[in-house]
Amino acid sequence: MNTSENMKTRLVEYIEAFNAADAARVTALFADNASVEDPVGTPVKEGRREIDAFYAYATSVGARLELMAPPRGSHGNSASVSFRVHVASQDGQPAYIDVTDVMDFDAAGKIVRMRAYWGADDYHLSSQAA
Repeated sequence: MNTSENMKTRLVEYIEAFNAADAARVTALFADNASVEDPVGTPVKEGRREIDAFYAYATSVGARLELMAPPRGSHGNSASVSFRVHVASQDGQPAYIDVTDVMDFDAAGKIVRMRAYWGADDYHLSSQAA
């Protein structure tokens, strides 16, 4: 049975694996039939091949995730995590994106759905006030 504690642990593992630039470790947290919508409102990546490709790229560009609050669980099969994605802007300036991911889990503790909530106004150059 999935618990809030297990889901929170998986979210911390997600952050750690991403920051280690270990795409295989990130995608191992997902079920084979999972979906990723990052950000919400863009085309959904579905299944192992699309998710593997998405995270192979995402972990290769030097982005780093900074946890902004402890993961939050639920009384169901979903949990969320809020973090800051540190990136370089198109002209190489330090920038960041404030993001909240909501993930749904199956009974085995694998992520079956990830939805990343962030919009254009959540992107900032690091020289701007946080």
